[in-house]
Amino acid sequence: MSSRIYEIRRQFNRSAHSYDAHAHVQRTMSDQLAHSFIGMKKKDIMDRQSILEIGCGTGTLTEILIKEWPSASITAIDIAPAMITLAEQRVLSPKATNTGTNTMDLLRFLNADIEVWAPNAPTASFDLIVSNACFQWLSNPRQTLGQLRRLLRAGGLLIFTTFGPDTFCELHKAFDEVYRAEGMEPQRHGLTFRTTAEWNGLLAESGFSTIQNERLIQIEKYTSTRDFLLAVKGMGASTSEAVAMEGLSSRRLFASMYKEYEAKFSVQGGVAASYDLLLIQASVD
Repeated sequence: MSSRIYEIRRQFNRSAHSYDAHAHVQRTMSDQLAHSFIGMKKKDIMDRQSILEIGCGTGTLTEILIKEWPSASITAIDIAPAMITLAEQRVLSPKATNTGTNTMDLLRFLNADIEVWAPNAPTASFDLIVSNACFQWLSNPRQTLGQLRRLLRAGGLLIFTTFGPDTFCELHKAFDEVYRAEGMEPQRHGLTFRTTAEWNGLLAESGFSTIQNERLIQIEKYTSTRDFLLAVKGMGASTSEAVAMEGLSSRRLFASMYKEYEAKFSVQGGVAASYDLLLIQASVD
């Protein structure tokens, strides 16, 4: 396991119990994804009996999949064992709703890295692959999408949500201003997100067809910049591409960034943070 994957797993294990309390945007994305495949289901002529969910998290989307396809075999994968535990508690506990008596027989949870697991999975083994707010973490999206294409049967669908490049644009602008004020080259704090066009290109190169997408900018409000970053950390998404720089301590960097952020992006009752939400669907002929 690479150090990057180890760190991602560690972050999501640590944040598992606080995830649902902070992941309001991911819930919006899950609802958007569910609306998409429920709409697709109404006019679908294909009986989708085998479903793969990538990055199941605490089981929010898994629960919807079970409700919509009660007779389907569902494989739900997540890299973090703590997330798997919470997802199992959500959908397999006696108190779980909208699940049939045969849910345990048809549902399989796997603690795995999709980029390691997919190459070893059988060809043409799924009718539908879904993923919510996960693909931004892929280390090798071109290779992984090619494997997912291989796993889908003829007529199969891949539907996923992820974050676009304008996510946290306020944060990046605030950091950039601080770096420039210090006479330094700006660094990226957080992930770099792909555009819709980049995802479309990767999907086409991987052999997918009929690629469709939607985009939504959602503005969230937080009481302060510090609370915003704590919420991001509570979602397990505090990975940064920045490295330490001589002459600028982390404490001074963040103190200056807080001031810049609150000076430029304050709203009534707090500060604003943008989320660039992408919904992408592709099929296999």
